[in-house]
Amino acid sequence: MPVGTLGSVKAMSPKELEEIGFDIILANTYHLYLRPGIEIIKKSGGLHKFTNWGKSILTDSGGFQVLSLQKFRKITEEGIKFQSHIDGSYHFFSPEKVMRIEHDLDADIIMTFDECTPFPSDYEYAEKSAKMTARWALRCKTEYKKLQSKQSLFGIIQGSIYDDLREKNANEIMKIGFDGYAIGGLAVGEKKEDMYRIVNLLDKILPKENPRYLMGVGTPIDLLENVERGVDMFDCVIPTRHARNGSVFTKNGRLIVRDAICKDDLKPIENDCDCYACKHFSRAYIRHLINVNEILGIRLTTIHNLTFYSNLMKNIRKAIRKNNFSEFKKRFIAKYTREKK
Repeated sequence: MPVGTLGSVKAMSPKELEEIGFDIILANTYHLYLRPGIEIIKKSGGLHKFTNWGKSILTDSGGFQVLSLQKFRKITEEGIKFQSHIDGSYHFFSPEKVMRIEHDLDADIIMTFDECTPFPSDYEYAEKSAKMTARWALRCKTEYKKLQSKQSLFGIIQGSIYDDLREKNANEIMKIGFDGYAIGGLAVGEKKEDMYRIVNLLDKILPKENPRYLMGVGTPIDLLENVERGVDMFDCVIPTRHARNGSVFTKNGRLIVRDAICKDDLKPIENDCDCYACKHFSRAYIRHLINVNEILGIRLTTIHNLTFYSNLMKNIRKAIRKNNFSEFKKRFIAKYTREKK
């Protein structure tokens, strides 16, 4: 899912996202609550009409964003009191309030409000945090039922890098019952092997018939590794953020297109890519645009990166259907990580 935190995937129009092939984007409850405010979105008829995006939307509950405000928030059993990163004003999120906000946003998939466990956390804190997440998940489900919402509600599993806490929290969240299950609190600084171990563990526990969503991941290799471990859905700012820094993804690895190596390079970013940037412009031209701060430069790198990610996921689905995913993964990683001469 391309990340449209504020209701817009940076540098892209809804039409362009649809043309690339995306069926769903992510928006963020915390940020939209602060700006432009829930009332104007509700008055507009919901987030789809407000943003003119006709396909699916998933809204994150804001737990991760509140985590990042460690100096400006206080967690209690009732919820989280926090200060806005914009103007310092005080606000309060409870599980019930977040459900009402997400209901008013009218996204297709909404997330429970969790305490996103920071990393590193000692065992005692991670256990306390996971228990809080489970209690909040039950309150979210109760409020969701009161709202008679037709949205899909996903529960979030916490427990840091501790196997027993993850297993216990997963069973508690599953007992409440949700339409899908998200793995939170990873990609926050832990080692890759810890991420993969936790996802492997949850693959054995979570029901096969429900979507699994690994939040905030990731790199092309992370997508492949975690699909192999049973994950269905991802979101990450990597493709758009790297694009704004002049970095593009190719089958042969990442290319820093803003660097001097591309100054006289008249090839497209990637020869066999069918995106608008590759069909019409050279590396040299895109580098020039970026280095003179022309907006078109980062629009073109964003179009390419999102096309690369969209095509990667399409090819993953195709490989799974043909029952040759392992072979596809091996070939992709070998080419992507091959040392460049």
